[in-house]
Amino acid sequence: MSKFLWSSLLISPAVLGATLVVSASAMAADTQSNAEAVNLQGIAEKAIAVNPEPLVTAALEPISAASMELSVPVALDQAQPNLVKAPEVVAQTATPENNNPASTLEQLNQYSSEGLVNAEAQGQVTSVSQLSDVQPTDWAFQALQSLVERYGCIAGYPDGTYRGNRAMTRYEFAAGLNACLERVNELIAAGTTNLVSREDLAALQKLQEEFAAELATLRGRVDALEARTAELEANQFSTTTKLTGEAIFALSDDFGGGLGFSAFGRTIGNRDRNIGSNNNEAVFQQRVRLNLNTSFTGKDLLLTRLQVGNGQNFNFGSTKEGLQTWQAVGNTGNTFTLDSLLYKFPATNRLNVTIAANAGTWDDIIPTVNPYFEDFDGGNGALTSFAQRNPIYRLGGGAGIGFDYAFGGRGLLGGIFGPTSFSFGYLAATAASPAESDGLFGGDYAAMAQLTFTPTKNLQFALSYNHGYFDRGNFGFDNGSANGTGTLGGFTGTGVANSINGLTEGFGDGTRPKRVTSSSYGLEASMRLNRRFVLGGWVGYTAARVIGIGDAKIWNYAVTLAFPDLGKEGNLGGIVIGREPYLASIDAADKFDNGYGNDSSWHIEGFYKLQLTDNISVTPGVVWITNPNQNDDNDDIIIGTLRTTFTF
Repeated sequence: MSKFLWSSLLISPAVLGATLVVSASAMAADTQSNAEAVNLQGIAEKAIAVNPEPLVTAALEPISAASMELSVPVALDQAQPNLVKAPEVVAQTATPENNNPASTLEQLNQYSSEGLVNAEAQGQVTSVSQLSDVQPTDWAFQALQSLVERYGCIAGYPDGTYRGNRAMTRYEFAAGLNACLERVNELIAAGTTNLVSREDLAALQKLQEEFAAELATLRGRVDALEARTAELEANQFSTTTKLTGEAIFALSDDFGGGLGFSAFGRTIGNRDRNIGSNNNEAVFQQRVRLNLNTSFTGKDLLLTRLQVGNGQNFNFGSTKEGLQTWQAVGNTGNTFTLDSLLYKFPATNRLNVTIAANAGTWDDIIPTVNPYFEDFDGGNGALTSFAQRNPIYRLGGGAGIGFDYAFGGRGLLGGIFGPTSFSFGYLAATAASPAESDGLFGGDYAAMAQLTFTPTKNLQFALSYNHGYFDRGNFGFDNGSANGTGTLGGFTGTGVANSINGLTEGFGDGTRPKRVTSSSYGLEASMRLNRRFVLGGWVGYTAARVIGIGDAKIWNYAVTLAFPDLGKEGNLGGIVIGREPYLASIDAADKFDNGYGNDSSWHIEGFYKLQLTDNISVTPGVVWITNPNQNDDNDDIIIGTLRTTFTF
């Protein structure tokens, strides 16, 4: 009989302590008198006083999907050797700091109302002495020491605190109790029942009965989550591949006066046309990209991109100024074509390798140092191809290999910039063709290297070098996509700067397009002045040798202003002012019939992306080109665009 009474004394404090903590919010709403509160506090203090081993409130990691701070009171009475750690929990308890009943009730109400807003990550402790806000003289110290050393089912916070002055809910209590029950069951199943006292088992059984409803609810939630997980695994597309996509709807119109002259002073098209008239109509264009992202190790990426579109540039003659990103693919006749096919993997912790099998571009390999505007010609960055990156990144493309070595390690700085790195690669436009003067090394190719510096998390700049060889008619800022027919190409810049065919139209001898070798130099920089403003820009210089003609100099430069989260998180405002690639000089200028225009063509672009949902954005914008095609006889180009982008 005396042993039963002693066990009752052991169990009663646990039940009373749990009731006092859990019912804090209920006490706040109740109309009980202060005398009742004093009586409750006195009973609790008496129960603790007669128990040689103090009680403790422990908390466990939540079983539900929501992130919660959990706690569970368990009565333990003897110190035992350390056991294997059980599931981690956060230690919590509500302890009276004074004997003032009104103050105690006020504290309980305050702690109960804190809720889960400030829930923090949990960390395992191996000794209660690691908790900085619990002293050896505190009653909680000995109770915690007993639980930690005997069962290993209490964890403190990462900052080394116990925080024993917080209340808990019955569900938090039940979740913690469930974990301790599982730990005790593990000990019993392992045949180590001698390590669990009968008093502990009796106390746990009583608590299990008290919180049976909450335990059943939590276990039901776990079963539901397991069922949903099994359904997802059974119906997933692939265990290694994830499908993502982007669809662009774009409404555009040209409000300028129209182009009448090429860079050589000649009229474009029919000489009898009304020079300066605008013969462009409003257009509604689309482009869709489907990306199959495959990973075999969790760190690598096999990207297979299919795309379809009907975007075409306005009728601006040979110039590619103002070309928008979705128009670069051209009109595919509503037929999906293979775009990018590449494989990225980390060779070491610092070295990333990229192997491109089709349509590889330099922005796949090398950082372009233009955050917010760069979107890999997608629909969530700048409107035009020029504004996305320095055009020298568009010289060359195709199949090849690239390397990116991070000196400072990856993910160390955070923010919007990558680490200090050295990148280099080789891409061949005709790598798949076995024909003479084609292949990996016989046809068009480009090699590029870049040293990127990131001295702080808010500043990045880079020095770039690009060397390339281009067969007849293939030179241009077009990602290596020229087809060798001499057709004027390029995704950005004036016609005369993009294609040697554009140069030869001015020659009196009517010679064929020429082969070209080029060496390009770039300086790119970007600085985040604050969370809502990023200042950037670049300068690019290309020294091109037109074989059999002479040397040409091509320049481009820009200043970019980015305003992330403008008006709302996810929105983006952008302004770009600069000059798209233009022919500054050529040694063979005296061979042209009428010379060539060298007037300043300025690119001014402004856009505002409204992030309506996580998957839908709408971007109105304007692109203004002055003196297009390096000829001030041409009226300005003014393009208005409304772009809607769907991502999935």
